[in-house]
Amino acid sequence: MRHAALTFPVGATRFALKLVALMVLLSPLALTAQTNCEEGNGPLRTAPPQNISVQELIQKFAEKEAVFKEARNHYTYTQEVSVETLDGDTVDGRFKETTDVLYDDQGKRIENVTYAPMNTLQRVSLTKEDFDDFRNHLPFVLTSEDLPQYNILYAGQQHVDELDTYVFDVAPKKVGKEGGPRFFQGRIWVDNRDFQIVKTCGKNVPDIHKKGQENLSPKFVTYREQVDGQYWFPTYTRADDILHFRDGAGDVHIRETLKYTNYKRFGVKTRIIYNGQPIKNESGPK
Repeated sequence: MRHAALTFPVGATRFALKLVALMVLLSPLALTAQTNCEEGNGPLRTAPPQNISVQELIQKFAEKEAVFKEARNHYTYTQEVSVETLDGDTVDGRFKETTDVLYDDQGKRIENVTYAPMNTLQRVSLTKEDFDDFRNHLPFVLTSEDLPQYNILYAGQQHVDELDTYVFDVAPKKVGKEGGPRFFQGRIWVDNRDFQIVKTCGKNVPDIHKKGQENLSPKFVTYREQVDGQYWFPTYTRADDILHFRDGAGDVHIRETLKYTNYKRFGVKTRIIYNGQPIKNESGPK
């Protein structure tokens, strides 16, 4: 997020808004925030996985993530975004937006904003990086193609809600400069049966501390649920963090909530391949 007073008047339109900041790269476990990564988790057991090596396990879930990423591109859904700033326990600014993610008759993805009350954020403003996070980065995906960009450390096994999972700490090997690609840094939980990510907790880097222009992003946790009996799609993201601006704006308490609902498979012919075999899905429109 960016301190709003730096660039934009309070009445700026939501697509002109901007949220930004650079942060020194920290280890995933060193990240400090109010967002609780361990909520709903059982004790972490550091025993190695049985009957499979850690590297094989990483390759296996990365292949499944590639399937998930392709599959989600053929589903319509509704995205609800809420961003709030707080002064103590009082909300003193709010941005809300509901968007239907659809396809036209040519199969082209479109976004239809169905609800967007007046934006009242004053101490921060949303950037294009924030809107990109809402669409692409908060529902973090780690595919085989992405693996060379990350250091992935096996942390153990953990019971999460009703699931048994493998736990990994993830950090980018190299963080780009301002305006370059952004990466996830934090912890992921992988279901030990379906080998898909079911929970993510961390933040997107780099933040940017630049004189006269800071861009900060909060730590977040994202949960997935199973759709159509095989795909673990993101359904809920929460962030509750203190952003430490260095330009005189001071600390800003930010709270974000995102919901992804009403997943429906788009009625086009698709073939999703995993391990050389097409995956069949009989649900959804034909």
